[in-house]
Amino acid sequence: MLYYLGIFFGTDAFKNTPLRLFRMYSVLILVALYAGFLTVRYLLPLFYKFLPNDRGREFTLSKEVSKGKPTGAGVFFVSVFVILTFLLIPLNYLTGGILFLTWCMMLTGYLDDRSEKGWGEYIKAFLDFVIVTAMALIMAYALKQASPDNQIRFWFPFFKNPVAVPDWLYIIITIVILWVSVNTTNCTDGVDGLSSTLVLVGLIIMGILFYIVLGHANIASRLNVPQVIFNGDHLGPYFEGKEKLGLHLGAHLSVMCFSFAGVVMGYLWHNSFPSSVLMGDAGSRALGFFIGVCVLLSGNPLMILATSTIICINGGLGLLKVALKRFLHISILTNIRFPLHDHMRKNHGWSPTQVLIKFTLIQIMISLAVLGIFFKIR
Repeated sequence: MLYYLGIFFGTDAFKNTPLRLFRMYSVLILVALYAGFLTVRYLLPLFYKFLPNDRGREFTLSKEVSKGKPTGAGVFFVSVFVILTFLLIPLNYLTGGILFLTWCMMLTGYLDDRSEKGWGEYIKAFLDFVIVTAMALIMAYALKQASPDNQIRFWFPFFKNPVAVPDWLYIIITIVILWVSVNTTNCTDGVDGLSSTLVLVGLIIMGILFYIVLGHANIASRLNVPQVIFNGDHLGPYFEGKEKLGLHLGAHLSVMCFSFAGVVMGYLWHNSFPSSVLMGDAGSRALGFFIGVCVLLSGNPLMILATSTIICINGGLGLLKVALKRFLHISILTNIRFPLHDHMRKNHGWSPTQVLIKFTLIQIMISLAVLGIFFKIR
């Protein structure tokens, strides 16, 4: 991996070689972003012929326009993200688990994309539950190990000190947030570029926060938020007596965020309206899962507002409406079509480009307001 290579060439024997730059997280972030973008930008079209064709989503305005286009592109760009991250940063069971389970979430979506009739809702719900529960257990264990008193804590605005959370409650919160993030992101994937652009905003926000704020001891201390760090073993015999570095989770998560941002940008090059390829459930489910994991590892579950407010409103209210109608026979928001982007197109005459730009602008403004409140009112 390039990080270890940078550490090795940073020793006295190789201190003048440029390869030592790979020990710098800022360099790894740039490599992750550009390598992800260029790889997907130029290689994705070569895989169109291997991808399934879109069947057209039921109850969406664009189902006829999308029908027949290659879909499931998430299988390619999520795999590129996993490979890049593996090459760029040291892995432990937490970051390795994130990569593996993100890929598994992608795989369930891809197999559904390839299925002629599509998988049933309950099968997908069960698979979601298995994957998000596994992630919740891994994260709970890792955060307890990283805590000096074996306690998991959340930090919130208006609270000076972090709040201890029982293990069982943390696992339940994690399962709920990951499930919501996966399914609302999936529901938002109905206008060319919309879901992936909104997630891209969230990835960049989280990448910056992990690198500059939550991964930096002095800045985190000044803002009175916990530093995101996972203490690991030293990096091997080459560094005995010289560098016994912990695995700094904040910086590593930043590299992962920008790696995913890079591959999403490469995909958007081909998915901008009018799209030539669709990411399908393979892409949307993996994106929703990963952004949810980032939110939880930030230590503040309300950070989902900074990354996914529009996604949750756009897709989440529709899920709530259907669930209340199906299980409790309660009707709400009867005059509003969901996902909300279909309502704006059908009832207000917005074009797909207007939906994309206006939803993205609103999310950026919400994100800036949320970040200002969360980090300054402590």
